[in-house]
Amino acid sequence: MPTIDGERLFIISPEVLIKSPALAKSQVKDRIVSRRFPLDQIRNIAIIAHIDAGKTTITERILYYTGRTYKIGAVDEGTAVMDWMEQEKERGITITAAATTCYWQEHRINIIDTPGHVDFTAEVERSLRVLDGGVVVFDAVAGVEAQSEAVWRQADRYNVPRICFINKMDRVGANFDRSLYMIEDRLNAKPLPVQLPLGSEASYEGIIDLVENKAWSFDGSPDSEPLEVAIPESEQVICSKFRQELIEKLAEIDDQIMAAYLRGNSITASELRPALRRVTLANKGVPILCGSALRNKGIRLLLDAIVSYLPSPLDMPPVRAIDTRVGTEVTRPVKDEAPFSALAFKVVSDPFMGRLVYLRAYSGRVEAGAQIFNATRGKKERIGRLLLMHANYREEIVEADTGAIVATLGLKNTFTGDTLCHPSQPVLLESIRFPQPVLSIAIEPRTRADQDRMGEALNKLTQEDPTFKVEFNQETGQTVISGMGELHLEVLVSRLLREFRVGAKVGKPRVAYKETITIPVRAEGKFIRQTGGHGQYGHVCLELEPVERGSGFQFVDRTRGATVPKQYIPATESGIREAMETGVLAGYPVVDIKVSLYDGSYHEVDSSELAFKMAGSMGLKNGVMKAKPTLLEPIMKLDIVTPEQFLGDIIGDLNSRRGRIEAIETHGEWCTIHSFIPLAETFGYATSIRSLTQGRATHSMEFFQYQELPTELADEIKIVGRK
Repeated sequence: MPTIDGERLFIISPEVLIKSPALAKSQVKDRIVSRRFPLDQIRNIAIIAHIDAGKTTITERILYYTGRTYKIGAVDEGTAVMDWMEQEKERGITITAAATTCYWQEHRINIIDTPGHVDFTAEVERSLRVLDGGVVVFDAVAGVEAQSEAVWRQADRYNVPRICFINKMDRVGANFDRSLYMIEDRLNAKPLPVQLPLGSEASYEGIIDLVENKAWSFDGSPDSEPLEVAIPESEQVICSKFRQELIEKLAEIDDQIMAAYLRGNSITASELRPALRRVTLANKGVPILCGSALRNKGIRLLLDAIVSYLPSPLDMPPVRAIDTRVGTEVTRPVKDEAPFSALAFKVVSDPFMGRLVYLRAYSGRVEAGAQIFNATRGKKERIGRLLLMHANYREEIVEADTGAIVATLGLKNTFTGDTLCHPSQPVLLESIRFPQPVLSIAIEPRTRADQDRMGEALNKLTQEDPTFKVEFNQETGQTVISGMGELHLEVLVSRLLREFRVGAKVGKPRVAYKETITIPVRAEGKFIRQTGGHGQYGHVCLELEPVERGSGFQFVDRTRGATVPKQYIPATESGIREAMETGVLAGYPVVDIKVSLYDGSYHEVDSSELAFKMAGSMGLKNGVMKAKPTLLEPIMKLDIVTPEQFLGDIIGDLNSRRGRIEAIETHGEWCTIHSFIPLAETFGYATSIRSLTQGRATHSMEFFQYQELPTELADEIKIVGRK
């Protein structure tokens, strides 16, 4: 390992990989060199929020204030460092999660800037799976929005400690108190305001720090230091009230503050800060900060809060894994001396570097060139180069230690969710679950040369994005691609045409309908073929039952005795699963069904796995036809924020699209409509709502659940599906 005066070099410049331990200081004076950080000085965090809340703008300011960049990038101008894809620059939104590393107060902060659009929810999912903490950003005008709730639930699922930053406090309509109320009411969280806004809307000038009992003013210049000012007399009463409430809330959930509070002691900042950290790490409360990222107000204090309140790898419980040799649960301590274990959470096809695999090291360390074991695939791999990522820029490093988030080259058989570990101590970490795609389109190459390129490009895109699926329809001869929504597919097709230079024709979007059954039935599948030699004989008796919506497929073996030999049962299940891929009504997959194998028969000579696979397939088809099958359609949760004057037009349009309004909230002259709408009715909705509201309304959608399709519409789909 390289050293200077006995100190290891951790980060190496992009230009050169330093290999000699006897490196002279003169050789590195113009290169980026940093000491290796102790685990308690590392923060792995995500910036998460609803679309357009200001995540990327905040990240750009963080990079500037930490010295990572010398110029502040702007999302609207397409110069943001973290939004480096052409599609991100054109649309002004984040599409792919971008990683970077920066340094603040002797701490190393690994940041992932995530997308806010629901179509790219997989990027948020995999980021939260491997990170230790999160900064949740809210628009001070809109408060908690639809995707805010979605990312909050994702963070809840992985028990990620969070702090909140209420952004855009300088905008007309900004309301700090309303945002606090919505965080508590809609997210079921316990907000702990540690800052109050100093001024509001156009007069917003800074923040009041309730922990230190100080006020800070910002002049809006990125290079100006915060100026400490006296708390205005008009704010002192409200400031005292909020600080007292903060102490009382902490006393309810923290024993040390409770003890001091009961003794009647004055609670100091040196006591409040550790208490806030304890409460945040335990997910019992959420510190609330505020500011205006675009006007460079409050970002330095946000960095202080990230260091003070969010966890280091040492604060997280030891990662649990399955020892693949014995099948028992084990833990991996968070330290460099432990056996190496890491989770691959992202795969990227870089046009210059090749196949990059992003991984989070949970324990141990790994050097470039080391041999590791992919426990998910059961294959040995060799780490090529190790890279510290800064959006689409790379810095080469010689070693990744515990808590590191790095990318590597050379892993050919590693995919998203795979576990990488030391070959002598194989373990399997919990993988990452992703939602199923809900929208499909047909795509076909223009020429034979495009056909070969398209196959290779689609393969790379499916490796990058687990929510992107590719299927070839044997009946129509079409390649069908599926994704999470119109924007998701639009971006992928754009990449296919421009980045991979594939000439292709694209069809209209198609809804991913499903089929299911409505009543329990019994069915029989019998496959008999007699030829000159050995024949084929398989016979199964199945019981089919509908299950709760979203439960998927369940297979139960209820055979008694040797009516169906045990070696043929997996083949029977395989045949059933295969038959479920194309239903009986319109060829859509069959879901939410429980199949029990309760009887059957076999032939001592003619029975085989193939025969029972065919029998299982036939039995499933026969049963579904008798069980009153029905079509299911995806329903989206649609939230619309609109000026009150357009409310009637939007409601009328929703009713014409089979929408169902759940609630309408009014705040000032703006209304928020919470509704559910079939995905099939949402095509072109962005254009429609712009024309209805003169471009003033905004909307967001996320998948809710599958529901039964009305009979008259189902008949139309059946006809189309059979063509």
